[in-house]
Formats: sequence, structure tokens, C-alpha cells
Amino acid sequence: MINKANVVIVGGGISGVSIAYNLAKKGMKDIVVIEKKYLASGATGRCGAGVRAQWGTEMNCRIAHESIKFYEKANENLNYERDIDFKQGGYLILATTKKEKEQFEKNLKLQNRLGIPSKMISSEEAKKIVPYLNTEDVVVATYCPIDGHINPFKATDAYALAAEKLGVKIYKYTEVLDIVIEDGEIKKVVTDKGDIETDIIVNAAGGYAKQIAEMVGVDLPVFSERHQILVTEPVEEMLGPMVMSFSKNLYCQQTPEGSFIMGRSGENEPTDMRITSSWDFLDKMAKTITHTLPPISELTVIRQWAGLYNITPDRQPIYGETKDVKGFFLAVGFSGRGFMVAPMTGLLIAEQIMGEENSIDISSLSLERFEKGELVFEPSVV
Repeated sequence: MINKANVVIVGGGISGVSIAYNLAKKGMKDIVVIEKKYLASGATGRCGAGVRAQWGTEMNCRIAHESIKFYEKANENLNYERDIDFKQGGYLILATTKKEKEQFEKNLKLQNRLGIPSKMISSEEAKKIVPYLNTEDVVVATYCPIDGHINPFKATDAYALAAEKLGVKIYKYTEVLDIVIEDGEIKKVVTDKGDIETDIIVNAAGGYAKQIAEMVGVDLPVFSERHQILVTEPVEEMLGPMVMSFSKNLYCQQTPEGSFIMGRSGENEPTDMRITSSWDFLDKMAKTITHTLPPISELTVIRQWAGLYNITPDRQPIYGETKDVKGFFLAVGFSGRGFMVAPMTGLLIAEQIMGEENSIDISSLSLERFEKGELVFEPSVV
């Protein structure tokens, strides 16, 4: 292990390696990524891996859209010899109430103005896209063909290999034990494999972001909540787009290999870092999805798992340098969508560290917004 670095990134999920790659691409030297297990072992490898441009605020639409553009050419951009398996089957988002339809109409105007090719369709048109869809409670739906699903392990691997080719050091199975600061400035990172002197640290620790911030005396207004997912046996292709509904509390996607991945939010999910699975989720998920997509009731569940959503009060990420500790940057609190915006997270944080103007204005996502009471709410979350 090297004992001195210009930048140390804590967290080997896709956000961490994306930040490392973008910094190295901009010419930064001596970059280190520290991951306590294997790459993508946290939220990245446990996510539903969907990516969508259909959001309800301009900033989120732009960040997500630009991330999708990168993912579309990721194999080429990152010189990846394998394939990140980007299946652009679109997202079909269902509205079941008049209020939801009105919100979707607002969202579409915004999305279309920003060049996102989403459109409103009737329940009959939705059924043509997904013939197995139960539309009895569907008022309308929106569909965007550029949305889709990506293999999170391969995408992370692509970024990590590209970063290493540019000189980034990635230390796996290495745990951060402490961060030493003096007079409000970072001095070094203490790990179980040795110390690294540095004056810049990026907290990209996902579900463990709060604990890392506490090491420098920063109290993040976040908590990590368990979210569960299940996967079925693989079958021949029968579902093109991701089917999602905010009001029905579900998302479901068929992977390129044929398995169905699906998830939903739960009531009273634990916030004690637990990533166990529950019977309650399996029962409610089965009832939710078989009502919407009845043929799935015939499939066998292969396994289920859980990961951590690192959640902020407004369910928006926290980006940027903290005002109290110089050189301590945050890329945390993604509230379940860190994977889909990782390309832009990497670029935006790299721009800040390099002292460049951000490609997209993310000043409203600083940590200080919570002190000021200037929260940024997103209407399109599940």
C-alpha cells in the first residue's frame, strides 16, 4: 500500500470508481480507492440496476439523461473488453390515479423540453407494449425507450479497470478505521493495512457514509434503510421494458439472461444496517407483482436479497465539499438511485475537486441545504 496520495476515495461501489476514473482522466495523479470488501459488494451489487431519465425535476432529468448517454457508449468509453449488458427496453411507468396522471403530464413537459423522448400512452397502448399487463387500475402510463437495465458488477468492473489503467490504486478488503484531521483539514486516512497521508477524501461509502463522516466530526442527516429484491428463474423473453409504479409500489425488469428482478419499498424497514431477507417482503412482493403481471405467478423464485438505501430527508443526494472540514467531499445519500447516476456523479465530483465549473449546477445539493431548510424534493421516487 502506498503511504501518500492526492485523493483517497472511500467506497468501491460504482460511484467511487467512477469518481476515481474521472479524476484520473482529468490528469489527477496518486488516486486511491479503498473498499472494505470486494468491488460492488455494497449497494451497487445489491441494486435493481435500472436506469431511467424519467424524473420530475430538471436537475435530476439532466443528471440521469447524461448518465444514460455515457452508459450507452460505456464499453467504448471505458475500453471494456466485455459488455456491461445495457438492455434499453425502456421504462413503462404506470399511473393509477388522476393526481398521478397530472404529475406525469408535468414531468413529460419537462422531460421533452430537455430532449428526453418520453411520451404519455393510454392503458391500451401500454398493453400493446406489455401484453401480459393487467390494466384494470391503470389510468395512463409513460414510456421512454432509452431507459433500461445494466449489469452492475460489469459496469463497476469496467470503471475500475479503466481507472487502474490510468494509474488509480484500488485496495480491496481494506477497512478505514479513522481519519485524522488537524485545524479543520484532513491529514491522513488510517486503515487496517496502513496509513495514507492525504488532504482530500471523498466519502462514497454508500450505506456506511454516516460512519465515515463521523470520523471527521461531520453529522450527515442520513440513515441507511434495508430494501429488498428478489429474482426468479430465467425464462424466454416476455417483458421488454421495466414496469414501474409509484402508487402501486413496484418495479420489475426481465434481465438479458431471462430472470425477472423486482422490488418494492417496505413499511417499517430496519435502519440498523441489517441486510437480511424477510418473509413479509416475499409475500407482499408476490401479491403486488402478480396482480400487475399475472403470468409471473407461475415462476419460481430463485433467491432474494437486501441492500441499503442511504436516505436523506428530501431523498436527494449530497454532493460537494463540506464547509467545516476542508478537502472532505461527499457523494452520498442517493436514496436508491446511485447506480443510475454514477457516470455524472463521477464527473461532477471530479470537476469540483479539480476546481472546475460543474457541467450541471448541483449547488442546491450541498450539505448546507439542510441547515438553510432549502430541501429539493423529487416527485418521482419509488
